Amino acid sequence: MGNFCCILGMEPGQSVVFIQSSYARVWIPDPEEVWKSAELLKDYKPGDKVLQLRLEEGKDLEYCLDPKTKELPPLRNPDILVGENDLTALSYLHEPAVLHNLKVRFIDSKLIYTYCGIVLVAINPYEQLPIYGEDIINAYSGQNMGDMDPHIFAVAEEAYKQMARDERNQSIIVSGESGAGKTVSAKYAMRYFATVSGSASEANVEEKVLASNPIMESIGNAKTTRNDNSSRFGKYIEIGFDKRYRIIGANMRTYLLEKSRVVFQAEEERNYHIFYQLCASAALPEFKTLRLGNANYFHYTKQGGSPVIDGVDDAKEMANTRQACTLLGISDSYQMGIFRILAGILHLGNVEFASRDSDSCTVPPKHEPLTIFCDLMGVEYEEMAHWLCHRKLATATETYIKPISKLHAINARDALAKHIYANLFNWIVDHVNKALHATVKQHSFIGVLDIYGFETFEINSFEQFCINYANEKLQQQFNMHVFKLEQEEYMKEQIPWTLIDFYDNQPCINLIEAKMGVLDLLDEECKMPKGSDDSWAQKLYNTHLNKCALFEKPRMSNKAFIIKHFADKVEYQCEGFLEKNKDTVYEEQIKVLKSSKFKLLPELFQDEEKVLSPTSATPSGRVPLSRMPIKPAKARPGQASKEHKKTVGHQFRNSLHLLMETLNATTPHYVRCIKPNDFKFPFTFDEKRAVQQLRACGVLETIRISAAGFPSRWTYQEFFSRYRVLMKQRDVLGDRKQTCKNVLEKLIQDKDKYQFGKTKIFFRAGQVAYLEKIRADKLRAACIRIQKTIRGWLMRKKYIRMRKAAITIQRHVRGYQARCYAKFLRRTRAAITIQKFQRMYVVRKRYQCMRDATIALQALLRGYMVRNRYQMMLREHKSVVIQKHVRGWLARRRYRRTLRAIVYLQCCYRRMMAKRELKKLKIEARSVERYKKLHIGLENKIMQLQRKIDEQNKEYKSLLEKMNNLEITYSTETEKLRSDVERLRMSEEEAKNATNRVISLQEEIAKLRKELHQTQSEKKSIEEWADKYKHETEQLVSELKEQNSLLKTEKEDLNRRIHDQAREITESMEKKLVEETKQLELDLNDERLRYQNLLNEFSRLEERYDDLKDEMNLMVSIPKPGHKRTDSTHSSNESEYTFSSEITEAEDLPLRMEEPSEKKAALDMSLFLKLQKRVSELEQEKQSLQDELDRKEEQALRAKAKEEERPPIRGAELEYESLKRQELESENKKLKNELNELQKALTETRAPEVTAPGAPAYRVLLDQLTSVSEELEVRKEEVLILRSQLVSQKEAIQPKHTMTDATILLEDVQKMKDKGEIAQAYIGLKETNRLLESQLQSQKKSHENELESLRGEIQSLKEENNRQQQLLAQNLQLPPEARIEASLQHEITRLTNENLDLMEQLEKQDKTVRKLKKQLKVFAKKIGELEVGQMENISPGQIIDEPIRPVNIPRKEKDFQGMLEYKKEDEQKLVKNLILELKPRGVAVNLIPGLPAYILFMCVRHADYLNDDQKVRSLLTSTINGIKKVLKKRGDDFETVSFWLSNTCRFLHCLKQYSGEEGFMKHNTPRQNEHCLTNFDLAEYRQVLSDLAIQIYQQLVRVLENILQPMIVSGMLEHETIQGVSGVKPTGLRKRTSSIADEGTYTLDSIIRQLNSFHSVMCQHGMDPELIKQVVKQMFYIIGAVTLNNLLLRKDMCSWSKGMQIRYNVSQLEEWLRDKNLMNSGAKETLEPLIQAAQLLQVKKKTDEDAEAICSMCNALTTAQIVKVLNLYTPVNEFEERVLVSFIRTIQVCLSPHQKPFDSS
Repeated sequence: MGNFCCILGMEPGQSVVFIQSSYARVWIPDPEEVWKSAELLKDYKPGDKVLQLRLEEGKDLEYCLDPKTKELPPLRNPDILVGENDLTALSYLHEPAVLHNLKVRFIDSKLIYTYCGIVLVAINPYEQLPIYGEDIINAYSGQNMGDMDPHIFAVAEEAYKQMARDERNQSIIVSGESGAGKTVSAKYAMRYFATVSGSASEANVEEKVLASNPIMESIGNAKTTRNDNSSRFGKYIEIGFDKRYRIIGANMRTYLLEKSRVVFQAEEERNYHIFYQLCASAALPEFKTLRLGNANYFHYTKQGGSPVIDGVDDAKEMANTRQACTLLGISDSYQMGIFRILAGILHLGNVEFASRDSDSCTVPPKHEPLTIFCDLMGVEYEEMAHWLCHRKLATATETYIKPISKLHAINARDALAKHIYANLFNWIVDHVNKALHATVKQHSFIGVLDIYGFETFEINSFEQFCINYANEKLQQQFNMHVFKLEQEEYMKEQIPWTLIDFYDNQPCINLIEAKMGVLDLLDEECKMPKGSDDSWAQKLYNTHLNKCALFEKPRMSNKAFIIKHFADKVEYQCEGFLEKNKDTVYEEQIKVLKSSKFKLLPELFQDEEKVLSPTSATPSGRVPLSRMPIKPAKARPGQASKEHKKTVGHQFRNSLHLLMETLNATTPHYVRCIKPNDFKFPFTFDEKRAVQQLRACGVLETIRISAAGFPSRWTYQEFFSRYRVLMKQRDVLGDRKQTCKNVLEKLIQDKDKYQFGKTKIFFRAGQVAYLEKIRADKLRAACIRIQKTIRGWLMRKKYIRMRKAAITIQRHVRGYQARCYAKFLRRTRAAITIQKFQRMYVVRKRYQCMRDATIALQALLRGYMVRNRYQMMLREHKSVVIQKHVRGWLARRRYRRTLRAIVYLQCCYRRMMAKRELKKLKIEARSVERYKKLHIGLENKIMQLQRKIDEQNKEYKSLLEKMNNLEITYSTETEKLRSDVERLRMSEEEAKNATNRVISLQEEIAKLRKELHQTQSEKKSIEEWADKYKHETEQLVSELKEQNSLLKTEKEDLNRRIHDQAREITESMEKKLVEETKQLELDLNDERLRYQNLLNEFSRLEERYDDLKDEMNLMVSIPKPGHKRTDSTHSSNESEYTFSSEITEAEDLPLRMEEPSEKKAALDMSLFLKLQKRVSELEQEKQSLQDELDRKEEQALRAKAKEEERPPIRGAELEYESLKRQELESENKKLKNELNELQKALTETRAPEVTAPGAPAYRVLLDQLTSVSEELEVRKEEVLILRSQLVSQKEAIQPKHTMTDATILLEDVQKMKDKGEIAQAYIGLKETNRLLESQLQSQKKSHENELESLRGEIQSLKEENNRQQQLLAQNLQLPPEARIEASLQHEITRLTNENLDLMEQLEKQDKTVRKLKKQLKVFAKKIGELEVGQMENISPGQIIDEPIRPVNIPRKEKDFQGMLEYKKEDEQKLVKNLILELKPRGVAVNLIPGLPAYILFMCVRHADYLNDDQKVRSLLTSTINGIKKVLKKRGDDFETVSFWLSNTCRFLHCLKQYSGEEGFMKHNTPRQNEHCLTNFDLAEYRQVLSDLAIQIYQQLVRVLENILQPMIVSGMLEHETIQGVSGVKPTGLRKRTSSIADEGTYTLDSIIRQLNSFHSVMCQHGMDPELIKQVVKQMFYIIGAVTLNNLLLRKDMCSWSKGMQIRYNVSQLEEWLRDKNLMNSGAKETLEPLIQAAQLLQVKKKTDEDAEAICSMCNALTTAQIVKVLNLYTPVNEFEERVLVSFIRTIQVCLSPHQKPFDSS
């Protein structure tokens, strides 16, 4: 077998090519390691019989070639191909290459899964691995099979996808030896289906499917010497799916339960788990009645001597089993019944027999085990004891009972126990299938076959025979499927197909199951009355020995036979075959059990009475493989059923045929489980055992079939990317396929070594290694050249550096010498200088001493002379002073005497005059009137101050009103001014009432005067009060002064603020206007230069159009018969609009004339046609306007004729208006006179208690004065309104009647005195109403005209649509080239038309902006004129001649409360428009962000203002429910979720800021605090909104994760952002996704574009910046985690070049963060594990220093992640080296003390 496999990987002559050169590496057979690697030392020459080799351990060896075949040893694959995911990717396909690749992956990389074509090879690690979690399932879900590392989940995903894609049922066939991990693999496959598909109902079917595993393991699995959890039966589980591919149910079939294990276990083995679980749970209260004990107490559980499994808690497993039974619907009563039967089996095993003689036995009396068994089973003790020791024999004439020996009694007991357990097993399987039965129709299914692998032991019996027979059938099906796939691949690629010879095991199957085969002879022997194993063996020898090459007889035995299976020869012992095939049990014992009072027990034997066909299944779909016929004493004629004729072998053969039919009807997927060693050591690889299993499971057969054809396959793009280095620039063509063909023809001369398919290149074995060698040589030569160049560059750089260093040293030495010489010169010069100064100092000191002595002598002499002269002058001066003082004293004494006499006379006279004046003052002091006169001036000052304050307030209000009036539209202003007119009329009535109140106040003043005269008489009492009043008055004056100063400061502040605000508003508006103007000029400059000529013509036509329109408006404005009376607001607005529009139109023409006309561009034909069409449209519009103008002129003539018929009505109306004006003026004068009289009366009044500022009368008079002043202002405004109205009315009259109408008007006003004239005025008003109705009709007609124009536009659009359809039909008829050209031309024309339309719209908007600017200027000018009050003194003649200035009445400023009033019934409409039907894009683009949140909060404030708790609760509840409804309906739309997250947070912040959240309210302004909620505390709703915001945020993260998930792996890992860095390696049968960007492939740019989209949407919605940072951080975390997880799951991605790609991609993401100013969001830190993983792929990984550097660098990765990356590291080129196992262990040792907490998943 070994020699046969040596040549599997070579074509004839191919190995010679490589072995001719020395240092080629080969594989040689070895008795211990199976295969050893060696290196050729000497070149091989044809004819050599010995090869000179050197083993890897350094030992030299001479390898002798086989003299007959002269076959060379198989070649080793290049190191770059070792450790591949798919064995078919190896260049040399043979047994040693397969074995070595599996060993490297298993031992070095700790990878247990490997692909071998369509087969997944799974090696049992005997250790729990963290590769089966939910995150791993999610990583494999939806992925292609070749894109991820091999895994059982990848096979399951492939089966699931093919079921959905091909609409074909699937099967997963899991096979292998006991202990290889079949059950675990099948369990994980079912877990995968349950996780990714979910259930179609609420019953959680997937949980039930998984729950069947612990039940079946407890009753069907046991510990063996090879496996602690060995499945002792085969099972095929069909998992059913509906049309949406969700699990709806399952069905289980079982095969060949090992019943003998119930009564016998070998050494170190156990019975089925359920028995030990029962014994471990014996202490439970519900199990007391079972009377169980320790497992060592029962005979059926203690034979193996190993009742405990390390690491397994049987009591805990029992709880899991019971929980699974409950989940599958097995009630507690049924569960206790099952446990009761199992306990009875245990007690039955302890029943002992006593021999009476050699042919009979008996049960001891009152035997306790039998008593317990009978109690549990509900049968009679005597009957069971009797039939355990006796049997019934029936003859033709009579029936008698015969005792049996002790040995036969023990066998009968064991047969009964096995029969009960087998029936219980079938019953449980039936109930499991019922629980898993689908309630809806099954659309498709995936079957999971967990069946025993090929077995061979020292003693092989009937069970091994059946197992190996099943494996022969499965191997045949596998070979046919592999051959079929290989053939389909060649045919699909259209390459020549030659038949491949493969091993066909049909002869072996025929030997077993054909007529007169082993099974037939066994069944025949079972029917013989005295059949035995020996006679059956002789029949086998006679029938097949020397006739069938696959059948042999052992030399030393006559009771055994040998069959050559596909895997190996197996020797079977014939002993026990017949008994196991018949599987008999005594009928009398079964009858006793059927008569049991225990209901469950008879149910187990009901199926035995049914007659089933050999191929039929039970109602649950399970095949009854272990059904046993009961052996009666003698078969009665006509009573023997067909069921009793079926043997175990016959049943097994039928069930196997049914299984093969099922598998052939499905698409199979193969999982081959390998047991690495027999000692269950973790990650230990025994080459001998592995090779045995590889040969047995068909892996090598797959390799042989692949190697016989073209095993290596490359797509053209992959081949080009990998071997681009072997091509020259001239060889690279646009056609990749032709390029690859040309290159291959140059590289490989033998064309038989490769074939070109439609999409792939097929290579013979070894050709990829040859190409890799050529590529490596080319790269090596390039590397040498690069090294040469770099080393030369380094040496040149070194020389330049040395030369620069020498020059630098010379420079420094010379500099040092120069500095030393300069220092010497400086020191010499310094010494001379010191000497000079020292000598100078000595001479100067000597001179100074002599000079000081001379000066001292001169000073003493001169001082003596001066002192003498001073004494003489002092004596003379003192004499003069004495004379002066004496003479002065004498003169002063004489003067004092005269002065004293004069003063005495003056005092006497003044005393007399003072006494007289004092009398007068005392008389005046007693009068209060004097104080009153003093205070009159003070009161006047106070009133002046108050008046100034009022004037300042009015100025302030007028300024604010000016600002507001500029912002209000014409329509709202009209309505408000009308309301003001009504208010003025009401105020007129109030003024009349005020006049009456003034009269009453005057009367009251007269009374107060009388009281004042009375109080003057009481002078004595008033004097005391006057002092007190004086003091209070002074205090009040001081207070008023202080208030005056405060008011002055406030006035200055207000003036300054108003001035600043006006300046800021003006500056901002001017700035915006300048910016907008510049932008518009920049945008339109180019287009205007190009199309200037046509635009001039267009502007001329437009001017003509405007002129016609103005003429038409003028005709419309001609008044109808009767006077048209409008309110003041309307007239002022109309005149204002007319004036501003005229100015605008007048100024618009120069602007257009100033446009540049140079640089006239060449005209585009399509543009010319467009403009020509526009000109024709304008001409048509002109004609229509001309017609309308004629029509209006006719109407005007008719109206004029009617007007002449009714002149009195107009005159009456004008007379009424004039009368109204005169009345108001007279009323105004009257009020002025009354005001003056009132002030005069107040000044004349002298009562201090009345006129005191604090007196009540004084306050009443001041209030009255204020109200009268306000009324005066109102009257002034009304006069202005009426004047403006009269002006507008006079202007409307024809010019020729102006003067006459004015005189008539004045005369009518003067004559209208009686009620008759008033009635005529009323009639005029009625006529005015009729005139308004006629105007309404005309407006209606204009609306109808507009409707007609719109219909015309619709018709034109329909015509355009038809034209487009015709163009499309014409384009479809054209050839492809002409069609493309026509479509392009059509698209250019369409874009040009759209451009022109946009230009027109832009010009119209520009025109509107200019008009509005001019209107603003006019408004500001008119407001200034109104303040000055120029309109007040204009005469009627001036009004007629001068241009009319429209009057704007300022309104008072309103204090907006920030509320939105709504009705309770409008709440649903509010929610509908604001939430349910709101489009986020429209709000974000056209309105302010957060508009719904602000409006909702305004509604909440209004409800709070009304103190309506029901309204608040209803509104907030409706809002929250509406948001949830929108998110439920459009929860997959990122824009919608982002919009409502932003608005929910904004609404929540408003509630926190204005409803009591201290953290928010402390930043409020006083104005904002005024808007806080006053009646409700919404803390609960704030919490609800906070929870809702969190839910929306989580939903937003889910949405963006679903969008980003498909992009991440492709963009971050698979796509080559830097082209050419990554080399494509051979991929085998499971192709990876290409890294070359196709049309539908996601790239890094796709991810960045998506990130830009997310960020722009969130910014448009006004999301909080911190929230945006959090979302970006979450996005980057998802990108980093998904990328890192996939990196850890894909071995092909762990290379140096891929690390470079990842770091480049991460840098691009960081650049994106910088562009968006999000570097401080923490998003970059989330990518740190990915960055460190990429660095780990690129750093050096050899020495201990490298290990320490890695440990310090990778602080964000866990130890498991670091080790995983190092294990997965795969060189893409030969220059990269693999990571040694010793280095990985060093890393583990370094990292063991400090584990990292971060985990990317």
